[in-house]
Amino acid sequence: MFSEDYIKRYSRHILLPEIGGSGQAKLAQAKVFVVGTGGLGSPAAFYLAAAGIGTLGLIDDDVVDLSNLQRQILHATPDLNQPKVESAKAKLTALNPECNVITHHYRLTAENVLDLIADYDIVVDGTDNFPTRYLINDACVIAKKPMVHGGILRFNGQVMTIKPGEGPCFRCIFREPPPAGAVPTCAEAGVLGAVAGIIGVIQATEVIKLVLGKGDPLVGRILTLDALKLKFRDVKISRNPSCPVCGENPTITQPVEYELPPCELRAN
Repeated sequence: MFSEDYIKRYSRHILLPEIGGSGQAKLAQAKVFVVGTGGLGSPAAFYLAAAGIGTLGLIDDDVVDLSNLQRQILHATPDLNQPKVESAKAKLTALNPECNVITHHYRLTAENVLDLIADYDIVVDGTDNFPTRYLINDACVIAKKPMVHGGILRFNGQVMTIKPGEGPCFRCIFREPPPAGAVPTCAEAGVLGAVAGIIGVIQATEVIKLVLGKGDPLVGRILTLDALKLKFRDVKISRNPSCPVCGENPTITQPVEYELPPCELRAN
């Protein structure tokens, strides 16, 4: 039986026929792993904790910098120089003490990624660099874990949900990471802070839909945002039979770790 406080906290969810008490119980049992607690990970984790996700895993090797505060809403001025995962945990547990927040203050690597995601149901890609993004994609396909990708730059953003075996993965569209320096980082090109919020919240929505088994997730589709024109585009994409990780004859059967450029800036 649900307690009176539990029912009151999640009453607006429980009122929804698509969720109800049974759906809220599914959210409470769900385990979600968020890679990155910056521009995307902050709003995604915040809304997932508020929604009642039972366990949130956070991984980020960075510390809070003044330049983060324009968009990374889990962090505040008093948190400067603190590990982002610890700053994030403090805010998430203050918002919802029932959420079990597990922190990892180190870098995601080919050696640890499969062990880390093994205990979780869904992975959220809140990364700010291509090498880590491809590492997450490959690991999720290999481990058959759903993944919700998000990306932002300047006034633009994109979201894509990957369900191994049911639709394309990131490599089906973008086979290899771009050469170092070919695509600017947010620190180099800038990003509108609110765009990070929009994309991160859409990622959280996708996670909730996956947990509940409701609606149409962005599988086989990329949703793109042009905030200057305030236009969304829903682009259909297909699985590539020759994809090196999810294709018919995969050549990538273990996570691949591309080298981070020496000047890689954490800016997401």
